[in-house]
Amino acid sequence: MNESVLDVKGMNCPLPVLRANRALRSMAPGARLRVLATDRAAVADFQAFCRETGHALLACSEEGGVFTFLIRRRPDPPERKEA
Repeated sequence: MNESVLDVKGMNCPLPVLRANRALRSMAPGARLRVLATDRAAVADFQAFCRETGHALLACSEEGGVFTFLIRRRPDPPERKEA
């Protein structure tokens, strides 16, 4: 499975989520993005972001003040056919 890493350590809300959103838009459906952040607000921010956008938050952990989020990009919506 394709996985990219986004290091947003030292950035404060809302930058980690905004940078992750930009990265996810350029990734293939189903690809994984591992985000490294130090902002404590990122925990709630990424939970809400994934809930609202349909991306899957696969894992969230913290070690030594660094939060790691593993996000799977949502599938593209099916194209609508015009009648």
